[in-house]
Amino acid sequence: GGGRGRPASPPRHRWRRRPAAPSAPSGLLLAAAFVSDAQYNRNIPFKTSPEAVRLYYLYNHWFMRTATYFFIFLNLSLAVFEEPAVYPLPFLATSSVEVLCLLVFFGRLMHFAKITRRNVFWKDTKNICIMVAILLSLTDLAIYGALRIYNIKSVRWSRIVRPIFLVNFAESRQIRRAFRSIRNTLPEITYVFLLFMFSLLMFSLMALKLFGERNLQTAEGLPYFRDYLEIVFDLYVLVTTANSPDVMMPAFDFSSWYALFFIAFVIVNTYIFMSLFLAVVYNNYKKHLKNEIRTLAYMKRRKMIEAFNLLKEEEGTLSVVREAQWKQLVKLVAPDISSSHRELLLRISDDEQKGFIDKKSFVQLADLLNIQVITLKIRSHPLGQWMPRIYKSAASQFLRSVVRHRGFVWTYDVIILINAIFIALDEESPYISYAEWVFLALYIVEILLKLYTYEPRAFFGKNQFWNWFDTLIIFAALTATILNTTLKSTTKYNSQQILDIVFILRVLRLIRIVDSIQRFRVIMNTLINIVPTMLTFGGLTLVVYCIFAIIGMELFHGKIQFFPANSNAPYAMECGNQALKDSLFARGKYCKNNFNNFASSFIVLMELTVVNQWHDILCFVTAQPAKLYFIAFHIVMVIIIVNIFVSFILEAFFVEYSLEKSEVETAIEQKIQELGMGVQEDTLQDEQLLDNMESADNDLEGEGGTKAQPKGLVFKIASKRYRTVDALLQRMFEAEIPLEDEGPSFEEILNMSPGDLTSERAV
Repeated sequence: GGGRGRPASPPRHRWRRRPAAPSAPSGLLLAAAFVSDAQYNRNIPFKTSPEAVRLYYLYNHWFMRTATYFFIFLNLSLAVFEEPAVYPLPFLATSSVEVLCLLVFFGRLMHFAKITRRNVFWKDTKNICIMVAILLSLTDLAIYGALRIYNIKSVRWSRIVRPIFLVNFAESRQIRRAFRSIRNTLPEITYVFLLFMFSLLMFSLMALKLFGERNLQTAEGLPYFRDYLEIVFDLYVLVTTANSPDVMMPAFDFSSWYALFFIAFVIVNTYIFMSLFLAVVYNNYKKHLKNEIRTLAYMKRRKMIEAFNLLKEEEGTLSVVREAQWKQLVKLVAPDISSSHRELLLRISDDEQKGFIDKKSFVQLADLLNIQVITLKIRSHPLGQWMPRIYKSAASQFLRSVVRHRGFVWTYDVIILINAIFIALDEESPYISYAEWVFLALYIVEILLKLYTYEPRAFFGKNQFWNWFDTLIIFAALTATILNTTLKSTTKYNSQQILDIVFILRVLRLIRIVDSIQRFRVIMNTLINIVPTMLTFGGLTLVVYCIFAIIGMELFHGKIQFFPANSNAPYAMECGNQALKDSLFARGKYCKNNFNNFASSFIVLMELTVVNQWHDILCFVTAQPAKLYFIAFHIVMVIIIVNIFVSFILEAFFVEYSLEKSEVETAIEQKIQELGMGVQEDTLQDEQLLDNMESADNDLEGEGGTKAQPKGLVFKIASKRYRTVDALLQRMFEAEIPLEDEGPSFEEILNMSPGDLTSERAV
């Protein structure tokens, strides 16, 4: 339960809700735009005229941003329907959709031009990139369409610029930051890569001299290490361990001493140089991340100070914002929060209830709005009203205390573990079949006991993920069990197998046990915090995959054909390519690994990213220069992008680990406890893993039933787990900035180099 003491009641007028103004003054609207930008870390240098501010609100509206992303991905997905197509559509249909997408992009760009100053717009490289991409796409589309009329085959070369729209629109600032990390890391990586290539070439030359004159052969009967370029490629593949130990075996069979050559090569190039790549990437990533986070913090501080300066009034020697102005501002910035939540934030900002907010408290508003606060309404159980004598009896109270006890949760966790063991056993045994009914009955009893103990509307609240999950799984299991027993299905995929899958889902509840262990919680926190950033790296990977897939289709389309197993077509066993006869590619039945359409290209690139057996996929490449395509993809995707992602994971873990040891209560939590209207998060017994997803059982009736919360409203923090690692780093840096340090002005920030700040510049 939470703190019990209550301070003296505030003046009545402070808690009275005032009617909203019919239209916000321009100064208030501008201040709200600054606060909103600070809250979401937006750095768009918009014009401050009333018309531009209203257009800026429209620009940042969720519908406009969602529509922009929709047309970006629609434009990228056209490659699935264009020749060579997975699902062919007429050229008129795909070209019409592309023109529509380009018109939307142009409209979005013109909207951006309306809200920014002309000199800022034309100095912003990303806007130039978008305009050039639109012109190139329209020009290529017109040329391709004209040539198509005369049946002249041509290449849609502009498709390679489509990812530019995903990268360079203002909404994609996180993807641009990832590209900036790559750009900033490239100089240092280049030096390491040159040393690596020197090592590779030297080892290749040694291999040529050691094995070239031995007349050795591979397992396929081909010459072994007699062509220098082939040796370079084979040893490059060995760095990825994809062809180990196959590439060593002919030499090893000839003499065991030759194994020392390959051991030395792997130690130097696989372990040392690949580790150096990670070290260089991580060091540069951390350095540039700190610079960008510093600028984010300064920009956020500057935005909040600008908003304060717009609304401030003089109170003696102090500059303050009046309570009425503050309330109107919060309504504009966060219209969806409840009035109770808004009053709570006011009590935090105006701790002494003076009727105004000083500069220090005002600057913290963006952070307060970013902390999710849940408003809970205390309700009595319906059974307590319908049959109070029975529900409040000693036996009923004892039963409810048992259900609320931690031991009840542990008991059912053990039951779930035992159930998982039974699912893995032989289902033909009648005892196993009967046991499933026992487990199902126990689960139904669990749900009924919880509904008896906790108020049903709170138990099935919109945020109670695990309660909904448990109930739906049990209902599905009950339905599947009844159907399985009634129908006695004998099909291959029978209802018993479906029932087993349903029961297996129950095991997911055990994640909460893992999260209850403090050391495991650090890892779980890191996993949760990297989820939003996974979308950034997903976008980065999508850009790289799209570019290489389009290039791959132009280079290798039609080189390989896939035929059904019973096909009688010529060269069906060789994937339609006579050159692949008796090759590892054909024997391994890799015929579907081709660049004949966009989807197949993506699958091949995914296999190349994993790097296992990736050299076998290259068997259809007969020209040596064509192998540069695959080596370039490996360098960009595996050596650079994957290492940057690993660097982010390392930084996320280090930050999470350090904060786990020194976590303190936030100002919101302290105020909630002072008001006696909240609960301590560390006393929650069923909310250990996910933000705002589990039933706050102890919030409603106290632990063990011995403490009763007063009726009315209570508040609690959804979780102390921040949404992103960037937020953690920014919070750490902001704590080091004194209030009087306002940072550089907007003009100074815009004139800084892109390496020193997180501005909305293109890569």
